[in-house]
Amino acid sequence: MSLEKLLVISAALFCCGLYAILTRRNAVAVLMGVELVLNAASINFVAFSHYVSRVIGGQIFAIFVIVLAAAEAAVALAIFLRLYATTGTVEVDTADHLKG
Repeated sequence: MSLEKLLVISAALFCCGLYAILTRRNAVAVLMGVELVLNAASINFVAFSHYVSRVIGGQIFAIFVIVLAAAEAAVALAIFLRLYATTGTVEVDTADHLKG
């Protein structure tokens, strides 16, 4: 695949993720949108690393992004469970009820 095709795929993933973040009210759907955005960034890291500099730095950054996404998903799911236990729903609009 050429660099242009990888960048188009990455841009499409980023746009889908951004659309999910901005339009969804369900917190799990918003989390899935964030994961799509992070995957688009990982594709960019690997593509530019392969085609531009030919060093392994992009792959290392992609692995770091994957680890960061796993940690972010664990924390977000814990917050969603607390939100569901408190309000009975996981809609983002009801998160203001968690304020002290």
